[in-house]
Amino acid sequence: MPDLRFPMTVLASPDDAGQRLDQFLTAQLPDISRARVQQLLAEGKALLNGAAAKPSLKLKGGERITILGDSQPVPLRAIAEDIPLDIVYEDDDLAVINKPAGMMVHAGAGSTDDERNRGTLVNALLHRFGKLSGVGGELRPGIVHRLDKETSGLIVVAKNDPAHRQLARQFSGRQVKKRYTALVHGWPAEDTGTINTEISRDAVRRTRMTTRRRGGRAAVTHYEVRERITSPFGKFALLDVRIETGRTHQIRVHTSSIGHPVVGDTLYGAPKELRLSPVPARGSGKKKPRAKSPESLAQSGFQQRSPLSLNRNFLHAAAIEFTHPRTGEPLSFTAPLPEALSRFLQELR
Repeated sequence: MPDLRFPMTVLASPDDAGQRLDQFLTAQLPDISRARVQQLLAEGKALLNGAAAKPSLKLKGGERITILGDSQPVPLRAIAEDIPLDIVYEDDDLAVINKPAGMMVHAGAGSTDDERNRGTLVNALLHRFGKLSGVGGELRPGIVHRLDKETSGLIVVAKNDPAHRQLARQFSGRQVKKRYTALVHGWPAEDTGTINTEISRDAVRRTRMTTRRRGGRAAVTHYEVRERITSPFGKFALLDVRIETGRTHQIRVHTSSIGHPVVGDTLYGAPKELRLSPVPARGSGKKKPRAKSPESLAQSGFQQRSPLSLNRNFLHAAAIEFTHPRTGEPLSFTAPLPEALSRFLQELR
């Protein structure tokens, strides 16, 4: 938690009526996560009108919330777990792993130690390699950069401290070339483009990032349309994406900011499932074309189909290039699109 003076008091105005207590406090306390606010309330270190309150309590307006002190999170520790790894490359200094979607890179949020610290990439790495670099701390041994939980693909791991520091310099100096494959909703106006907008944490929904706040961190994303897809579920574009920076959720928030969220990414505006898209019937004159019903769609060549859904983001770290931290040798690796994403594309096509 940032350096705050305790006790401190926050007042809810009539305009805040109807908000959940934890949401209100998250918005009022800069750079404090919602999970940390909930922890403060659970520990009795945030009192509503002098009494303990649940995070879900709805404000009426006029309440006084007093924060007595910082929370004391349960300490986490990285543990070794026997989890299979897809190792693309390995030597004495580093390893390149093809991370599956659904795996967190290191321990994260959760109500219990098991929920926060089971099934992570770090746990699998400790079991496989035993010892990794310690530059990133006890919870993140070997971790030089990260991928979102629901993003698959290539991630570089350092086995020792000199390798970690040299690799970190390459990442911070924008010397590492990273290429992603993404499927987005709709068709970008141009075949190539660059998104150069700052990224910061959303003031209300702390799990989200946004391009709409001033004072964020610089972020640059380049994209190229590989394929424009017209399907019974609407229009989609398969993109090659290259990023110069590595901000949290960068590709996801950038593509969403231009109206093209990544398929499956409900956090940034993508629908939970894809439904059959009505096809406009041919009109004449100035009459507005009528949308065809599912029955008439079948007669027009489209078969009746069930909704499609994807239980992950259609975002894959497909290629990475960097120099070996000890020898200086250029290294380049690729990872094919996971089978689940390939099948999804076939369904659309």
